Amino acid sequence: MGSWAGRIPALAERVQVSHSALSMVLLCGGLGAVVSYPISSFMMGRFGARKSLLFSGLALLCVLVSIGMAPTVPRLMLSVLMLGITASTFDVAINSAATRREKQTGKSELSMLHGIGCAGGLAGATLGSLMASMKIAPATHFVMLAGPLALVLWGAFSLMDANDSVEQVEKKSFSLPRGPLALLGLLGFLGSMSEGSIADWSGVFLKEHFGASDGLAPLALSSFSVMMLLSRMVGDKLKLRFGARRLVTLGSLVSACGLFFAVLAPNAVVALAGFAVAGLGLSLLFPFVFSAAGAQGPMALAAVASMAYSGSLMGPPVIGAVAHFVGMQAAIAYVGILSLGIAFVASRTRLLK
Repeated sequence: MGSWAGRIPALAERVQVSHSALSMVLLCGGLGAVVSYPISSFMMGRFGARKSLLFSGLALLCVLVSIGMAPTVPRLMLSVLMLGITASTFDVAINSAATRREKQTGKSELSMLHGIGCAGGLAGATLGSLMASMKIAPATHFVMLAGPLALVLWGAFSLMDANDSVEQVEKKSFSLPRGPLALLGLLGFLGSMSEGSIADWSGVFLKEHFGASDGLAPLALSSFSVMMLLSRMVGDKLKLRFGARRLVTLGSLVSACGLFFAVLAPNAVVALAGFAVAGLGLSLLFPFVFSAAGAQGPMALAAVASMAYSGSLMGPPVIGAVAHFVGMQAAIAYVGILSLGIAFVASRTRLLK
């Protein structure tokens, strides 16, 4: 996923896509994630988490190659739609396997898992930047990446200490979490809106508001991601000491402070510190929300994940509209307000333990 994100500019240039059309291409990824619920439900009910992880992971690599080879905008949109479906199905499978392990061992491990996922995204984006600097086409890059990753995936699948028991599922095209799970879904929704908006707009904010260079602007997302990675590596130990609800609540307040600091910063370099603080504050939301949902069963996890991914679909366009009518400062401040909303909801979510 990091490799795909790192080559978006090259892919857009190759198919000569406009900015408005590119936003529609990216929207397809979020749409695919939202409509993935019946596919992940079927696979979990037919194959179990371990085999679903393998099949969806291999499909994800095939889709990545098809994105690199897409010759037209419609073909690219279709491939990105499939990327959203396969990536979210993979997410549900791996989080389900991990939460089952948590229940068996009594140990909190999802924060570390999400931290490693964050490291993979950073590695992929860095590799994408390197490939771009070497003038290697996205199609060639993705083919070179898919083969070794397929072998790694197969090796990890073979070594996984997990059974292949299947899950009883409801045959629905889409399911919203109900009851106490609804608050977990709302947390995921607000968290996805926040992370997606920061990923898509933080660099634009630095460039438009402060006149940051092309080299400095991407560091907003980098500082956000690095702090998120470092925090997740110790998140499981913090959960044992302080509890998930307290960490998510206080972390969201910290995130809001960081984003408001970035809005009021005197220059771009100081604003980077604000985005780093925001990454620190939001880092533990998804590991703990997915852990709490997975403890209620794989289908509860799939429903919460579907609602969360809908936030990634809606967040960036909403922020774009705010930026268009009010300005980039107000848009980033709006993300800070979302963090305050996360803190309020988290403080009332009983399933966060």
